[in-house]
Amino acid sequence: MSYLAKIRQVHPLVHNITNIVVANFSANGLLALGASPFMASAVEEVADVARIAGTVVLNMGTLDKASVEAMQIAGRSANEHGVPVVFDPVGAGATPYRTEVARTLARSMKLAAIRGNVAEIANVIGEPWEIKGVDAGSGSGDVRALAARAAKELGTVVVITGAEDVVSDGDRIVVAVNGHPILTRVTGTGCLISAVVGAFLAVGQDDPVEAALEAVTYYGVAAEQAYASLAEDAPGSFQIEFLNQLAQVTPEQVQEQGRILR
Repeated sequence: MSYLAKIRQVHPLVHNITNIVVANFSANGLLALGASPFMASAVEEVADVARIAGTVVLNMGTLDKASVEAMQIAGRSANEHGVPVVFDPVGAGATPYRTEVARTLARSMKLAAIRGNVAEIANVIGEPWEIKGVDAGSGSGDVRALAARAAKELGTVVVITGAEDVVSDGDRIVVAVNGHPILTRVTGTGCLISAVVGAFLAVGQDDPVEAALEAVTYYGVAAEQAYASLAEDAPGSFQIEFLNQLAQVTPEQVQEQGRILR
């Protein structure tokens, strides 16, 4: 059974501590996928929510002292109860504070995966790579080698998304090349893919590399199908149709349309 089929069978609870910009879109995207989103960030309850979740997704898009504390508490609780944790270091490298928080969170808990653009992942491990706000800028380096190095340094699966989506555990490196550039013109598509990776890892702890690979492939296929259905280049219409396709893409379509390099 594919991981996508299993998600739609068991509806894993995905605990999100995320940012104010994307919470609604992330919740709707997870629902379309077939997962069950739980958007809880109060320090008083995050440990209890993390304990019962299928996965915990920590997204530091809008940082403040309370959210950092909540992420640390949820991460520790998830680790104690064997719940996989996915970390999205949004904007790492953009400011010294944001970079410091990203590095601290990445190393203060056991991560099942870290998902970011190439600049974010590079800055988490101290590699220089230009970033403009939350968008990757110019940099010189081998993205695949960077993914493998980060995976070894952080002891986790690394997912670097972009024109190519690279997944590595430090030994294996696999690449998916599905997707469409219009994704970069809709706020929250990067954050949502982190949540989607979390849902796949909730049912794919047996092989997190393959689970993350299927997650980004599914996401890219849905984006391609959503764009193909539009009559014009329209990011607003794409956003709605993308949610539709996240619900409609089948495991068979992921298998047939996925473009994977091993």
